[in-house]
Amino acid sequence: MANILVTGSNGQLGSEFQKLSEKSGHEFIFTDIDELDLTDHHEIERFFENKDISFCINCAAYTAVDKAESEIENAIAVNVSAVRNLAEVCNSNHTVFIHISTDFVFDGSNCQPYVESDKARPINVYGQSKYDGEQQALKENTKTIIIRTSWLYSSFGNNFVKTMMKVGKKNDTLNVIFDQAGTPTYAVDLAEAILIIIEEIQTKRIDKEEYFGIFHFSNEGIASWYDFAIEIFRISGINCMVNPILTKDYPTPSKRPHFSVLDKSKIKTTYGLAIPYWKDSLSRCIKEIKHQTKDQQGEE
Repeated sequence: MANILVTGSNGQLGSEFQKLSEKSGHEFIFTDIDELDLTDHHEIERFFENKDISFCINCAAYTAVDKAESEIENAIAVNVSAVRNLAEVCNSNHTVFIHISTDFVFDGSNCQPYVESDKARPINVYGQSKYDGEQQALKENTKTIIIRTSWLYSSFGNNFVKTMMKVGKKNDTLNVIFDQAGTPTYAVDLAEAILIIIEEIQTKRIDKEEYFGIFHFSNEGIASWYDFAIEIFRISGINCMVNPILTKDYPTPSKRPHFSVLDKSKIKTTYGLAIPYWKDSLSRCIKEIKHQTKDQQGEE
């Protein structure tokens, strides 16, 4: 059994860890901004005292991609300064630091899936802040595991799947971008993968160098946002026509990579992971969303 700290526990991924913890043999400590200010180094130090935390999973992040262009200081505070603080305190407490990053560290100019050694070239403030956070974590704690993921969604929080299910019921047609390709990732799959990683490190009890560093994780396969929307409506039984549009036809404050598919070979080989196909995971998530909706309606 390990003591595991999860920061940003009220977000999509953090919420999935809360649910998984109910059947886990580990002891979890869940915190969010109200319980722990990650930008305050001394507060983190005090929080770690006498808790014997073996693993810290940092799910906390500034993820408002478009707002980051005008809220640069906020993005840096959460995605860089807070990450450095956590990594430093984890290092001094001999805690393995597992930090969640993003496919947005890449510029999207590749024509094949990105591997961990590909050069990061962020094209927006959010991506740059996440990349800078990665570098701080690796610098401050040698037992750091960076997991870059993409297009995260869950039955919890706000995300593309829940938005499409909501607006699809209210509209006959929707315009969705088709010239940005990546891979949707179900937060449950990522959370379960991280718990497998923790078990592997605990079981082997060997400080293998290859256990640490940068890894990529998303579901298997590739999709555009257009493909993603089509599949959401198909599984949900929502009758809404989707029109494919170009990125230039839907301007946003922040640039997005046109191609950000991640190669998962390294994490699968290192930790023996089997990763589900994105459409299969989407089906499971939509089933869970409908189940939660039914429960909520029953309570009203």
